[in-house]
Amino acid sequence: MIEAQGLSMDYGNFRAVDKCSFEVQKGEIVGLVGPNGAGKTTIMMILSTQIQPTEGQAKINGFDIDKDPISVRNNLGFLPEQAPLYEDMEVREYLSFVGSGRGLDKGQLKKRLNWVGERCGLSPVWCKPIVELSKGYKQRVGLAQALIHDPPVLILDEPTSGLDPLQIMEIRSLIKELSRDKAILFSSHILQEISAVTDRAVVISDGKIRADGSLDELSRKVLPQRRVHVRFSGEKEVLVEDIKALFEKEEVKKKDTNYFVIETRRPESVLITLSQFSNEKGLILIELFEERPDLEEVFSALIHRKSKQN
Repeated sequence: MIEAQGLSMDYGNFRAVDKCSFEVQKGEIVGLVGPNGAGKTTIMMILSTQIQPTEGQAKINGFDIDKDPISVRNNLGFLPEQAPLYEDMEVREYLSFVGSGRGLDKGQLKKRLNWVGERCGLSPVWCKPIVELSKGYKQRVGLAQALIHDPPVLILDEPTSGLDPLQIMEIRSLIKELSRDKAILFSSHILQEISAVTDRAVVISDGKIRADGSLDELSRKVLPQRRVHVRFSGEKEVLVEDIKALFEKEEVKKKDTNYFVIETRRPESVLITLSQFSNEKGLILIELFEERPDLEEVFSALIHRKSKQN
């Protein structure tokens, strides 16, 4: 539903986006991840038809951003980093204005106003001027305007910015619910947010896409070395030599009595071998798990590796 092919954007002699290609399908939440100045906002502005790319093509729900921008906008809900709010309006007045501009008739508008008011948590401020709202409530109003016409595609730039922890959980839940029948491109500088909400991450740096995949896929590409932790019951001591004998190429470290860490590139095989070893020796496994890197580690490794290559 979002198709980007070879997108490039030049500002004079500076190339902000360089031949970027990716897709987001219906039912997917894809995170656009990168440092400040990486090109994330430029890509979102191109996809939302605010600017035209220097090169490349893109489609939103099958409509070309260059040839049919009006249809693109009809099929798209966009929340930029700075929500487009008329602060002298009341919340209900502003959302009614946006819904009317989107072409909703009176019946549709009433239903959608009720829906966004409830799901975006705007009931307490429904009749308040937007200028009087906190940053968090303003962000909710911005999300509501992106949803008012129930578009099949959503592009959200920092949608949880300014929200408290409870509000963040509510918006995460809403975004996941919306993804059942929508394609969602989601940008955030908070990497935990990307990890918690998205199915896939597109990592961008210096205007170029450095990687595209699930957290597990990306981590295996850039951080193939994993740690497997195992702890046996303390009734019978297991020697480090016993564990080392199981693995010729892996590094085995003893952390405590009957507690070992194995560094390996084949964690699945190591897990199976340790489980079989415990059964054969009549040992009780207290812990057996693979330590997986978080998105911060993966992101740092990707950017650092690509910077060295450049």
